[in-house]
Amino acid sequence: MTDTKQLTLPITGMTCANCVATVERNLKKLDGVTTAVVNLSSERATVDFDASKLAMPDLIARVQRAGYGVATGDAELIIKRLSDSNDATRLEKALAKLEGVLEAQVTYANEKARVKYVPTIVTQAELRRAVSSAGFEAVELGGQAEDAEAKAREHEINEQRRLLIIGLIFTVPLFLLSMGKDFGLLPDFFYTQNSMEGMRDAQPWFGWLMLALALPVQFYVGWQYYVGAFKALRNKSANMDVLIVMGSSAAFFYSLPITFGLLAGHVYYETAAVIITLIKLGKFLEARAKGRTSDAIKKLMGLRARTARVIRDGEAVEVSTDDVRVGDVVLVKPGETIPVDGVVVEGRSSVDESMLTGESLPVEKKQGDAVIGATLNKLGLLKFEATKVGKETALAQIIKLVEDAQGSKAPIQKLADQVSAIFVPIVIGIAALTFAGWYFFGPPLAINADIDNFTRALINMVAVLVIACPCAMGLATPTAVMVGTGKGAEIGILFRTSEALERAGKVTIVVLDKTGTITKGQPAVTDIVTNPQSPISNLQLLQLAASVEKGSEHPLGEAIWAEATTRGLDLSEPAGFKAEAGHGVQAEVEGRIVIVGNARMFENRDIPLGGLEPEVARLQSEAKTAMLVAVDGVAAGIIAVADTIKDSSKDAIADLHKMGLKVVMITGDNQKTAEAIAKQVGIDQVLAEVLPEGKSSEIKKLQNYQLPITNIVAMVGDGVNDAPALAQADVGLAIGTGTDVAMAAAPVTLMSGDLRGVARAINLSRKTLGTIKQNLFWAFFYNVILIPAAALGYLNPMLAAGAMAFSSVFVVSNSLRLRRQSI
Repeated sequence: MTDTKQLTLPITGMTCANCVATVERNLKKLDGVTTAVVNLSSERATVDFDASKLAMPDLIARVQRAGYGVATGDAELIIKRLSDSNDATRLEKALAKLEGVLEAQVTYANEKARVKYVPTIVTQAELRRAVSSAGFEAVELGGQAEDAEAKAREHEINEQRRLLIIGLIFTVPLFLLSMGKDFGLLPDFFYTQNSMEGMRDAQPWFGWLMLALALPVQFYVGWQYYVGAFKALRNKSANMDVLIVMGSSAAFFYSLPITFGLLAGHVYYETAAVIITLIKLGKFLEARAKGRTSDAIKKLMGLRARTARVIRDGEAVEVSTDDVRVGDVVLVKPGETIPVDGVVVEGRSSVDESMLTGESLPVEKKQGDAVIGATLNKLGLLKFEATKVGKETALAQIIKLVEDAQGSKAPIQKLADQVSAIFVPIVIGIAALTFAGWYFFGPPLAINADIDNFTRALINMVAVLVIACPCAMGLATPTAVMVGTGKGAEIGILFRTSEALERAGKVTIVVLDKTGTITKGQPAVTDIVTNPQSPISNLQLLQLAASVEKGSEHPLGEAIWAEATTRGLDLSEPAGFKAEAGHGVQAEVEGRIVIVGNARMFENRDIPLGGLEPEVARLQSEAKTAMLVAVDGVAAGIIAVADTIKDSSKDAIADLHKMGLKVVMITGDNQKTAEAIAKQVGIDQVLAEVLPEGKSSEIKKLQNYQLPITNIVAMVGDGVNDAPALAQADVGLAIGTGTDVAMAAAPVTLMSGDLRGVARAINLSRKTLGTIKQNLFWAFFYNVILIPAAALGYLNPMLAAGAMAFSSVFVVSNSLRLRRQSI
């Protein structure tokens, strides 16, 4: 049996979709890797592999061999309680064993530990916990633990900025000198004395001056492109770096023999320098914009409390949130952020959970209620027991879900990936044809032209190489997905995969479960009707039925039990309890066989209703569920239970209708009760008396009822009883309540119980999908129009470089517009 593991590695050095393909291909070559998905926008690789064959260092080594890097963090910890060098060695080994740690060095002399680690796999808080588990104490060097991955990205952006500034320092004067010379605008000392009017030649040293200015740009500012191109070619692929290097090098190296006096003609140093500097500018702006696509994650991380007030040895002690342990009793004052998940043991308050659920109204909390970390305590003092800490908290799970969704690939991206795989070789082919076409078949040049046939062909070839932009195609989908999933998390909608984000926008039918989705899921007893022919009174009927339902987990059973408890009835212990899913329950109570169920259960047992039929019909017409009670095989009465419709349900269904969607309600309740509820909220179609195991087949029928057209069906339920139906649906939406959000198996989770979240999720998906299509259209349109324009000689290489640099910036900026849209 294989020991499958999943790791997420932060990759550095990727510039375009070809880089993504190269990293993926190299990782997949490793024996033991089952899947490898690389995302250009989040710059992460998610790898599933057989842990018996591979380890993390093997994956990192493969990424580095492909020519890319893995972002790492360096932690420096002061260690207390080290008694000798043996302790230091023991701690070093304990740290080195942690998954995600690359190097660990503990020095006894200065009581310090230096750890090099991969921040997506292990955190500084986990390093400190490992130190504590080994019997020592780790002290932070002040301030909060750094975000090592963010620091590595920031370093990359700063490096791009530094190189851009150096490029501008040399390129701007080089460009001005070149233009000034061509238009005769330079002072006289730049020209030779014997130049005829209108035919002024530059001084012999002028070419050397331009070379001196171009050299640092070409081989210092642009060096990373040479390195990237070499590594890509070594891996038998071609990426954007190859195109930049070919384009700029053609202009630069063509100019060298002219400068050395071996050839006559015009030098193009400024073209080579402007190409590199403009692309560097584009990459810098793109990196900054890409950083903003992950703002939602940073915002979620920022919600977390830094410290917690914990009861230790009978006293309240302030500790780092990372040091809170399960079972700790935590104190939270009014106005403070709840640090971790837990259960209230003392106090009452209202808690603002809007930052996680999107629900604007504060939620009342009392003893026994669950509280979620990162939410805000509004009024009273709360004392709660920590139940989930660290990576187990709802906030940590939400962040992981969003990161996983952002790292996954949407189906719509496949086309861009397929094109990107062959894009660069095709561009190189077009460039070669452009050169050949202009050199051998180009129109004759004017007699007084300052360039020859070769130069003209070379300029147009360079323009083709430089205008081509695989980056825009590679960024079109992932940047929109990152912003879309982040926006969703901000308003309480969690997409588990980018495929779910894409599919939700194509939904045509929305199926709603009744209990807990349209209704509150908190039914209450409304009527007790006894059979006139039976000697059993109302209270006796309730007492017998509640004794059978004692400990029941079904909402209707709980309602009957709650009503009996409220009335102070003494309940008996049931014997021989049997439950029939979708029908009812049976048990022996005080020597009597008591059945509580629906009409189908009574039909199956041939129990006549004894004149209760009119009462059943009346109750059902009032949207109440009639629970029939039989004692010793005789119908004794009816207990009617009704569930209150959520305040938001009617508006939510109206919103879905406005979006052109058909709304269907599915329930195990009887037809009349279901239709009465459907009428109140405006449901289009009712599927009633459907057993839990039959819900998935009803979904399948809806998907195929208009063949050959397949309907895209969304199922909305509580994520537990509806699991098969949620799995069968094209898009499953589970309504969560904050703490159970990470447990729902559905591709989409609505963190508040508000049904209006369904319309918001579909609307967000549609807007994200629209943005992706705009991005892809721009990426393809740009290349399809401008590559032929460059081949036909309509584009100067410098203009081409500018257009190429800003095409990817346009795509990222267009994706960022989603953040400002109202959903």
